[in-house]
Amino acid sequence: MIRKWLARMLLGRSVPVARVRARYDAAQTIGENQRHWQAAGGLSAVAANSPQVRRILRNRARYEVANNSYARGVTNTLANDVVGTGPRLQLMTMDSAANALVERQFMDWSRAVNLASKLRTMHIARVQDGEGFAVLATNPRLDHPVQLDLRLIEADQVASPMIGFDATSETTNVDGIIVDRSGHPIEYLILRDHPGSQCMANAGSVADRVSAADGVHWFRVDRPGQVRGIPDITPALPLFAQLRRYTLAVLAAAETAADYAAVVYTDTPPGGEAEDYSQLPPEIQLENRLMTVLPGGWKLAQLKAEQPVTGYAEFKDAILNEIGRCLNMPSNIVAGNSSGYNYASGRLDHQIYYRSIRIEQHQLGISILDRILSAWLDEAALIPGFLPSSIGPFGRWEHRWFFDGTEHVDPLKESSAQAQRLANHTTTLADEYARQGLDWETQLRQRAREMQLIRELGLHDDAVHIVEDSDDEDEYEYDEGLDDD
Repeated sequence: MIRKWLARMLLGRSVPVARVRARYDAAQTIGENQRHWQAAGGLSAVAANSPQVRRILRNRARYEVANNSYARGVTNTLANDVVGTGPRLQLMTMDSAANALVERQFMDWSRAVNLASKLRTMHIARVQDGEGFAVLATNPRLDHPVQLDLRLIEADQVASPMIGFDATSETTNVDGIIVDRSGHPIEYLILRDHPGSQCMANAGSVADRVSAADGVHWFRVDRPGQVRGIPDITPALPLFAQLRRYTLAVLAAAETAADYAAVVYTDTPPGGEAEDYSQLPPEIQLENRLMTVLPGGWKLAQLKAEQPVTGYAEFKDAILNEIGRCLNMPSNIVAGNSSGYNYASGRLDHQIYYRSIRIEQHQLGISILDRILSAWLDEAALIPGFLPSSIGPFGRWEHRWFFDGTEHVDPLKESSAQAQRLANHTTTLADEYARQGLDWETQLRQRAREMQLIRELGLHDDAVHIVEDSDDEDEYEYDEGLDDD
């Protein structure tokens, strides 16, 4: 075969080319899948998330979160796990004392503005509304030298006003967000009154311009060119409705089976020997511990609930597992019940969940916390003597954010693995303390003070043995808790 092909090539003859016939089954439209794919479209990211679509999804998600305990639970759990008690700043310059001073000042400001609570609210808004907005503004009533504050804005208020169109040939107005040709936000149009305010006659008609440098927008970007977000629980909204409907159906079936509901029937064919029942009342009230007699040929039967109640738990678990999948949340966290889990299953499922949490925290640090820190430092630099000058311009300060650590289900195994990693030099104290949401320098200094006090008081600790070396200086040996024998 190859020889014939080479011969034709050498003689200049045309070589027949075999046509490849291939197709995608998913691209075929047939009677079986036509109804399934009829809503599929080719809209852009901006057009798909139009104001009308986002308003419908936002209202339905809010309704479900307000009335469905599972929807409320997963929303709060995500906010608690991502934000927790709030982020902590860790500076990594060469001056440890200056690092501690700035970290303490920023933490004091965070408490003054209740930063952790506001970030949790923004995350809840992102899950149920699709996006969380905030404005960096000055609050003269703030009890702190730095009067920067974070003012939260609902997604409904970031919209184009009823009057006017704020766009040019170089910009585009995406429902209240003015973006340039590259898709970067330039300004936010924030309505002074909420569109749903019933007491405001001019609600939605007047908007304030806020520079993108002063605005914070937190949403999940799923497509290139996307400017506005949709609720994170959008794929789960029909599932929440199904779960509630099925629960109500099971409850109604159980109530029907528990009530004294019965029917009177006869097997006698028409014109048979059964007595005439038409003269009796259509309904008979049954009393407890009462025996009654029916006319000849008639029988009494209780209504039975044919709904398969035994399959309710399996259906519920399957729905909850599907709900949690769009949030990377394992079913035991969605349900708040780990009775069917063993240790290995819990560790395996939680790896996916906590990895997504770390990604969310990393994005939170880049998109929001770094911008807040930059604005905070800009204002703090104007206060004489507030920031240390020994570590140079703050634009060069290396820093990181760390959050609450995750408690291990088996602390003994985790501590053993931690000691092994430290012994093998495959980790650092900074990383290990960061897993617990702690600052390694702060913890070591605190531990040093504790051991110093133990030595001064002559106390004995099971984990620390104080010995004297040849230079008459104290050394500390850590006991692994193992017997010498």
